Amino acid sequence: MLMELSIRDFAIIDQISVNFRNGLTVLTGETGAGKSIIIDAIQLLAGGRGSVEFVRHGSKKAEIEGLFSIEGYHPVYDKGEEFGVEIEEDGMVVLHRTITSQGKSICRINGKLVTLAILREFGKTLIDIHSQHETQSLMDAERHIELLDLYAHKEIIPAKDEYRKLYAKFQTLQKRYRELNDNEQEMAQRLDLLEFQWNELQAAELQPNEDVLLTEERNRLVNYEKIYAGIHGAYQALYGEQKGLDWVSHALNALEGAQDYDEQIKKMTEEMSNHYYLMEEMTFQLSSQLEQLEFDPERLDVIESRLNEINRLKKKYGESVEEILEYSSRIEEEMEEIKNKDSHLAKLESDIKDVGQDAALEAKHLQDIRMKASKELAIAIQQELKGLYLDKAAFSVDIQTKKGQQEDPLFEGKNVKLLPNGFDIVKFLITTNPGEPMKEIHKVASGGELSRVMLALKKIFSKHQGVTSVIFDEVDTGVSGRVAQAIAEKIYGISEGSQVLCISHLPQVASMADTHLQIEKHVTGERTATSVHELEEKEKVEEISRMITGAELTETTKEHARELLELAARYKVGDHSTSH
Repeated sequence: MLMELSIRDFAIIDQISVNFRNGLTVLTGETGAGKSIIIDAIQLLAGGRGSVEFVRHGSKKAEIEGLFSIEGYHPVYDKGEEFGVEIEEDGMVVLHRTITSQGKSICRINGKLVTLAILREFGKTLIDIHSQHETQSLMDAERHIELLDLYAHKEIIPAKDEYRKLYAKFQTLQKRYRELNDNEQEMAQRLDLLEFQWNELQAAELQPNEDVLLTEERNRLVNYEKIYAGIHGAYQALYGEQKGLDWVSHALNALEGAQDYDEQIKKMTEEMSNHYYLMEEMTFQLSSQLEQLEFDPERLDVIESRLNEINRLKKKYGESVEEILEYSSRIEEEMEEIKNKDSHLAKLESDIKDVGQDAALEAKHLQDIRMKASKELAIAIQQELKGLYLDKAAFSVDIQTKKGQQEDPLFEGKNVKLLPNGFDIVKFLITTNPGEPMKEIHKVASGGELSRVMLALKKIFSKHQGVTSVIFDEVDTGVSGRVAQAIAEKIYGISEGSQVLCISHLPQVASMADTHLQIEKHVTGERTATSVHELEEKEKVEEISRMITGAELTETTKEHARELLELAARYKVGDHSTSH
């Protein structure tokens, strides 16, 4: 959920900080008080398009920051891993956006600078904004297949995973086929380049791990004097003139003379004896090392020359000898493919055909699942529309098979086209008047009907989409009476599954609020500013009363407001007998 929103120098807002709670929060206030400006700020926080016009007059920059709390698994963790943004186990995510008076946009997520595109990716998983002015994500036909799959997620996820593995393999084989089937001139040029590189690498006669071994040997030769001085000094201290080992022997003899009279001394004698023999062995090793030490300046020149050659090859073919050898192996395979192109093309054709058929079978399995889910979804949406007084509306899910294209001549079922999610094209269709043909949702003419259709869809999908906060900006415009009550109940129903922030002019919606925030505009001096105030119970009655009749408050309108609040309270605890 969105826990806190801070806005500074944004439009007519000087500085406000708003704490939000779970459930349904309704924002009300006079027209122009700044309700939609707060939603605009949240939209920018979610990666919306910015403008210098948002910067408060006379200020250098506008700043917006939102603190979100995530519970359990959430897609935002996947986004964090994808874009390298650290998200702590406590599930706190801070989005920050600054818009300068020069029009520059600076975005941060949990303190890390990110691009606007990355901020938008995070925003999609956290905030879902619906307004009467913009195209809704639920109205976007390209997203309908995702929503249908969300509805059938238990069955569709394993099937989709299996399909995508095959689809990825299918695309890889197709790409290889196209590359190998390029024109003869390009293939000949490619073969010349590969042969040159392969001959160069063969002439180098690189050995596995050669660069590491040569570097170690060079270090020994370059530091010969230090190595010799160290070994010689250690040997002399133990076995040379300083006779360090002899003194240890004297100490051991002294302890041996007393060990029969004290158990502690006996243990010390045994330890001293072990140390003595270890040091004696060490002197033999030091002596052997001294005998083997040899400084060969010619060998050092050979190593330097060889390492220079290897480093030259590294710049062209890989960061290590191992990578260079792997590259050599790969180009040898590619050379063999080009030289025997026809047989390889035939093999690729066969593989593409086999994998394509397997992928098509999985795509058909996906289609079967979607067909079944589409019928269940249509019934569920129909029921929601009925509750919104669209009794005569009809909803259906249209699933078409994507037709094949000439670029897939090798796929036997070339009357279909494999896509990332199968071969289905999914569209939500609706008609709100009997006898009228089904149309795509975004082509439904009436604004009031469109709002109700969107709410019906949102009610079904809110629990599946996983967004942290759902925001409605005056989606209830143009409705009244029993439809307004139905919309209020539907919005409240959505808030039972996720946090909902709603700007509304409807008293029915305001009465359903778990938290009611009043947005007010003040003029101080010559400047206009916006403030946010959480209403107490008495203040709620007055605000809802104003929403019913306008500025004039009467006992009758107050009584009506109190009745609305009582009905809402009864509805929330499960008494739905009063609705409609």
